[in-house]
Order: sequence, then structure tokens, then C-alpha cells
Amino acid sequence: MTDNLQYSPNGPILIVGGYGTVGSELARLCAPSWPLLLTGRNPAKGETLAAELGATVRRWDLSDQEPFSASPRAVISTVNDPEDRVLRAAVRGGIPYVDVTRWTSRMMRAATVATVLQPTAPVLLSSGWMGGIVNLVAASLSHELGGAQNVEVAIRYDVNDRAGKDSVDFIDRLGHDYEVRRDGKPEMVSPLSDAQWVDIGGHRTKVALLDTPEQLTLPLTLGVKSATTRIGFSSNTSTTTLLAAKALGFFRWGRGERWTGLRRSLLYSPGQGGSAVIRIDARGHEESRSLTITDPAGQAHLTALGGYLGLQQVLAADATAGVMFPESRHDIAGALAELQSHDVSIQAA
Repeated sequence: MTDNLQYSPNGPILIVGGYGTVGSELARLCAPSWPLLLTGRNPAKGETLAAELGATVRRWDLSDQEPFSASPRAVISTVNDPEDRVLRAAVRGGIPYVDVTRWTSRMMRAATVATVLQPTAPVLLSSGWMGGIVNLVAASLSHELGGAQNVEVAIRYDVNDRAGKDSVDFIDRLGHDYEVRRDGKPEMVSPLSDAQWVDIGGHRTKVALLDTPEQLTLPLTLGVKSATTRIGFSSNTSTTTLLAAKALGFFRWGRGERWTGLRRSLLYSPGQGGSAVIRIDARGHEESRSLTITDPAGQAHLTALGGYLGLQQVLAADATAGVMFPESRHDIAGALAELQSHDVSIQAA
């Protein structure tokens, strides 16, 4: 089985998972500017959206061995790609590529795979929280401070928001310790530990540690000495339940496939809509800055905006071949202005 993607400067933007929860939001953002090819397991589910946007919809099931062929201008993956099928096909075809869905260890593997394949086009690994939006805002704060020494991210996860199944994949990582940088040194920490109360957009929220990719990339790209991300939930019951499950050791003895349904049932009960709210605190040598990001359209919309900005990044005239991250973008101010034009609020905390 060999997927065959060939670069075409006049081809469509290929969105893998293009009619899912995040993919459909992303498709609507992209449709005014580019022709689109939407793929997924069941094309019939994407026909209404494709008709609305004037897009093409085709089947590409990443769990199926049937090869896929297309000639896109760029590729954005909004679904899990455990075998790196989409990544490998895009890199082999010399096609600009954006990924918004990987947890940290899989992002590290993707960076390795792409580097070994020697990409001739940009490869943007934009899996920091909300499609790399956190990375961009952290970079903006760091630039204001003349270099941030410490970045702390606090996420308020709205349990009433719309969410795709992949949105709670992070829950499968809660039984695995992970590495962060503290005071410039590597340190192993445990998920859901070090809980504290934080004001996130006017909501007093209990948050605890979570493994997210920006904790790896910000020290590498911005020279941050300490990077920490914590998550809490709009429902205190959800937070209490997860912390209790952690205390009982559930995420360690319940790590296998047998327990996947139960693990995800602790969080996956998507509602009709909610807000995405994130606080970022950055400290420099002498000063500190804090910003709150709020998207009233919700977490899927904010993640899609991250993918949309990523597409702009890899298609920019000054984009270079090779692996990059959202905070490597040259025009950070322009990215934040674009977010605000889509009703995302970025205000002093």
C-alpha cells in the first residue's frame, strides 16, 4: 500500500478529516480563498458540507490499506494519523503540510519521520493546544518581554462544548509521566499533579498538569527555561472525578485498549456549544505579562483557526522547507490580528 500525493500549485487544499467537528470549521474558514478536497471514512457524511462550500469529498480511511491518490496544493490533517500515512505521503510528494492533532510523543515521532524523509516543502507540526494558538500567543508575550524565562498556560476546558472523538485523546496519556523544562533543566512530572486554583477569564478554575506539545517546543524555539501547561474543567465535578481517578491509580492500571471506553467516558459527553478560554502568564528577566484568550465559538473553532493560520504559514512566500512550529512564524502580530478578526478576544488577564 502506497499513498500517492503529488504537489500541484493549482490543486485544492486537502483537509484530512475535513467534515469532522474541527475539519468542518476549518473548511468553512478556507473555502473563500481556496478550492477544497475533504476526506474521511464516510464521504456521505460530508456531502452536505461539500455542497455548501463547493468542495469535493472523497473517502480516505487511514485504517484501511486501500491507497489514496490526489494532487493538492497543501495538506492539513485534523485526525489522528498513528501510522504517519498522511505525513509520509505529503512529504514524499513535496507538499506543504500542517498537523493539528498530535500529542507530544507522536509529534516528536512526526518530526523525526519528516526529517529523515528530507522534506522539500514546509512541515508545520501545530499540535500545541488549540492548533498551536497557545504557541503563537506565548511567542507574542515573549517578544514583548525581550525573551520569556517562564511560560505558564492554564486551560479551562468547557465540558458543554462541541467536541469530536479525537478531542479527548489526551485522556489516554494521563497514565504516563512526561518531561518538562524547569529552570532550564529536564524534569519528569506526573499528569494531573501540582493542582492549583487560577482565574481564567473570570472563572476560578482548579487546574492540574497536562502533557501538551508546547511544553516541548517553547524551550526549543523561544529559549524559555520553564514551560508548564495545566488544565481544568468548567464542571467542578469533572475536575474532581479526574483527580480522584488519578489518586486511585486508574490511569495507570487502566491504560490498555480494554479500558479505552471507560477512560473517555469520564470526559467525552459533547454538548451543543461553549467557549474556549485560556490564560497564559509569561515572565521575563524583569517584567511579567498575562493574557486571556477567549473564543465564544468554542474549542473546535479555535483549533480550526490554528489550522487556518498554519495553512497561511506554510503557503507564505517566505516559508522554507523543513520541520517548523507555530511560534516560528515570522508575522506573529499578523496572526493575532487575524484571530481577533474572527472574534477571538486576546486581553490582559
